[in-house]
Amino acid sequence: MTLAKHLGMYQQTLSARPSELVETHAPLVKKIALHLLARLPASVQLEDLMQAGMIGLLEAAQRYTSTRGASFETYAGIRIRGAMVDEIRKGDWVPRSVHRNSRRIAQAIKAVEDRLGREAQDAEVAEELGMDLAEYHSSLSDANGGRLFSLDELNESGELPIDHTDDDDNPLDGLSEDAFRRSLAQAIDELPEREKLVLSLYYQEELNLKEIGAVIGVSESRVSQIHSQAAHRLRGRLADWHG
Repeated sequence: MTLAKHLGMYQQTLSARPSELVETHAPLVKKIALHLLARLPASVQLEDLMQAGMIGLLEAAQRYTSTRGASFETYAGIRIRGAMVDEIRKGDWVPRSVHRNSRRIAQAIKAVEDRLGREAQDAEVAEELGMDLAEYHSSLSDANGGRLFSLDELNESGELPIDHTDDDDNPLDGLSEDAFRRSLAQAIDELPEREKLVLSLYYQEELNLKEIGAVIGVSESRVSQIHSQAAHRLRGRLADWHG
């Protein structure tokens, strides 16, 4: 369905206040789209992301209430990003080999950390995978470019959004999500300092990879590798989460 059709469908039901919310926060759609586009393949178009994101903003404006405990911008940001991710996944542009490799990396990190009882180092993970260090770093870069990782999208399986729940869902689901968010927060806090810093600069400060590289004194490609390893480390550590 085109954006024009969606706009027509929603226009009849939007009250004055939701309309104002959409108009005021429309720039947020482009900001998030550009942020995601920086690490997506060239086949993903900015216009497609923005179209999906605008639909997410419209839905956020309709569903938002102040009792949610978050500002509208925070709530809308999650909805916008989630709508963009859904659109990307529908395109099925991620090769199966990338999915397999991503799982192997996460499993290798977890295996090393379980065995040694400490953070897995790059060389140790590479050895676990039967790769040299350069090959491992290349795999990290491929995985980061081929998969969209967002702290807002992780659930206990590491695959699906945790904020795509409707108001009439089982209220116990919210307790499960809250418990997982606490586990995720703890896992992030226990990351190596450099990985934690990269995630903070990327998701909280919303710097792009090049800007982060300038801050921490490494190349943009190295930032991509650090980001990817942090994502896989979190997936590995949270793989056994059961609520």
